[in-house]
Amino acid sequence: MTLHVAPETFHVFDTTLRDGAQQEGVRLSVADKLRIARLLDELGVGFIEGGWPGANPSDTEFFARAAEGELELRNAKLVAFGATRKVGATAATDPQVQALLDARTEVICIVAKSHDEHVFRALKTTLAENLEMIRDTVAHMVSQGRRVFVDCEHFFDGYRANPDYALEVVRTAAEAGAEVVILCDTNGGMLPSWMGDVVSAAGQIGVDLGIHCHNDTGCAVANTLAAVEAGVMHVQGTMNETGERTGNANLITVIANLQLKYGWQVIPPEGLVEASRISHAVAAITNVPMNNRAPYVGLSAFAHKAGLHASAIKVDANLYQHIDPTLVGNDMRMLVSDMAGRANIQLKGSELGYDLSDRDLAAQITDLVKEREMAGYSYESADASFELLLRERLGLPDDFYEVISWRVFTSSQVGPEGDSEATVKLRVNGETEALVGEGHGPLNALDVALRRALVRAYPQVDSFELTDYRVRILDQGHGTDAIVRTLIDTTDGERTWTTVGVGDSVVEASWEALHEAYRWGLIQRVAAEAAEPALETVSA
Repeated sequence: MTLHVAPETFHVFDTTLRDGAQQEGVRLSVADKLRIARLLDELGVGFIEGGWPGANPSDTEFFARAAEGELELRNAKLVAFGATRKVGATAATDPQVQALLDARTEVICIVAKSHDEHVFRALKTTLAENLEMIRDTVAHMVSQGRRVFVDCEHFFDGYRANPDYALEVVRTAAEAGAEVVILCDTNGGMLPSWMGDVVSAAGQIGVDLGIHCHNDTGCAVANTLAAVEAGVMHVQGTMNETGERTGNANLITVIANLQLKYGWQVIPPEGLVEASRISHAVAAITNVPMNNRAPYVGLSAFAHKAGLHASAIKVDANLYQHIDPTLVGNDMRMLVSDMAGRANIQLKGSELGYDLSDRDLAAQITDLVKEREMAGYSYESADASFELLLRERLGLPDDFYEVISWRVFTSSQVGPEGDSEATVKLRVNGETEALVGEGHGPLNALDVALRRALVRAYPQVDSFELTDYRVRILDQGHGTDAIVRTLIDTTDGERTWTTVGVGDSVVEASWEALHEAYRWGLIQRVAAEAAEPALETVSA
């Protein structure tokens, strides 16, 4: 095994707010960018590329508000991004160059053409003029007291087409005063085995090098690590792999690999422990769904479903995990499904706080789970429903209310309260309640009716809110007569839980999942409130 020695200085450079924001469907407000920048600083990256001041009003405003004190960074330096001066102009008189200086950042990153065909066809100028644009712009910014990084756009493709010119671009930037020259795989077409020779050739120039990879071959992280091994001391990437087309190198994955596999401390250890939380928080702000299977920080990154895995994990969790998930703020999860063995059930029960050490009991529950999964249930994504199944099998009380009957009607006419009306009849504390609810669709109407029937006895339900609802047809060959599975996510403002329902119709399946969501929520809230006086007594 090759041991890689960390460079004396190493840069972690995040470009989520600039390159990541170019992803299809992503639109970040100034407030969004400020929030993400604070999270990136908390993670511990060294540089945050905030956008292109002067190119659009929101980026200009972002840098202005940051400079005026709305963004206080402890670990990172904010970076303004832009381009070299225009053809035929001078850096000292170019308005876009001045806009970069007006952003008042200590560091500026400029993009420069390093592929000869792009110089001819995109800039419509000569190779010599492009070099002068780079030299003039870098030198001017350095003379104004700025640290300058240069992104060599299309460097790898340019090197393949005309290696002498691509290297001359690197040399020109270095001689003009660039602190780091970044080699960009802009089209994302490189493979790891191709990186070393190109990076090594650029390394002969004697300037610090960086790497910026896109993921079009699915190799952005691998290419980044290959470039690191070839000598770069600066890595660029985005949170959660956002970016144009297939995205950029996932910076969390790069960081975790460098820190946990290479043994380099590239961000503070306390930042790495927050990686999962920060990754998910950024996903929520960008409104890009988190990839549950993302390395290190995905919800499924340390999830175990196979019975063979669970049996081994009971002996030693590391037998089927490459790291301790807590190092990145994640956790091991046991999945319950028709693939589960007794060990899965025992570990999942323990995770939820139930003693299933009795092998016969665990085997019975395992058989029951497999039987219900055959009927269409999916407990691997519905922990709350699985816990209710456990409680029922263990004979634990759940007598908050008894469902006597329910029904729902949907009309073709939409009134002020919606198009559906539901009636729910319950027995609560010995009294029968029959409440009507109206809503937009059957599930909304049932939710309104059930809430009204329960809220007087259990005011806690007023905080319950459905946040997601998913429907799947299980027997597609049966058409409209197929078995239906629904999954409902519910929150009380403190936690979110998922319940599952299965039925001959979407309404029947939805009612089961809804009913279980209220049952589980009440169990948790009532138990928590009952424990509060005891905690107060202990603290007193």
